[in-house]
Amino acid sequence: MRTLRRTPVLVLMLIAATIGIAAVRPQSAAARRVAPSLVTPATPTKAPDADGFLRRWLVLEPIRVTGPLTEDSIQALVKTDYFPNQLTAIPRDGDRLTVAGTEVIWHAVDTLGYNVNLFHFAYALNKPTSNVLFWVVTIVNAARETTGVRLAIGSNAASVWWVNGKEAIGLYNDRQTVVDDGVSKRLTLNKGPNVIRAAIVNAGGATDFCARFLDDEDRPMKGITVTVLDR
Repeated sequence: MRTLRRTPVLVLMLIAATIGIAAVRPQSAAARRVAPSLVTPATPTKAPDADGFLRRWLVLEPIRVTGPLTEDSIQALVKTDYFPNQLTAIPRDGDRLTVAGTEVIWHAVDTLGYNVNLFHFAYALNKPTSNVLFWVVTIVNAARETTGVRLAIGSNAASVWWVNGKEAIGLYNDRQTVVDDGVSKRLTLNKGPNVIRAAIVNAGGATDFCARFLDDEDRPMKGITVTVLDR
């Protein structure tokens, strides 16, 4: 009888000890953090959403920068060579670079919303979110050559954008992301792949961006898909 009475108490003591150990055992920051608005791409291609927003991107882990968000400062910053061929290379998911002695990695992401939340992205990786530069790249595939289209973007904060290697538009100073805050001049999307590249610079607080193409009647562009290069 004594054994029957003592066994449950002993078991409970062991369970309590185990729970206590688990409760105080430290976890890595990466294990505790998630990017609630971003997921890993699960399909080879992704169509823009109903409003035309491009929701698949390769994002480079943030690079620390300093300085104001003025046009002159941002233009000088994006022309600084942080890594080889930064305005021409097409990265792959998982590619690694060394910038100023720090390793940074390209990550393929799909955003669950119209915008890409870079604060979520950096926080989940335990990376800085203030005084940073993010490089982003995606590939827009067009079924035919299409003229008269415009790249429409918004960013928090400053950003500079290129389409097929040519600078298309920039936004400067501290600002919130607003849909179609900046719209490029009319341009041509080539039949097949078109490389869209941007540099987004954040001084502090939240940071994100959105982008879409508008057709020659300024409607969200249809008939395109988005891809990134995987491993």
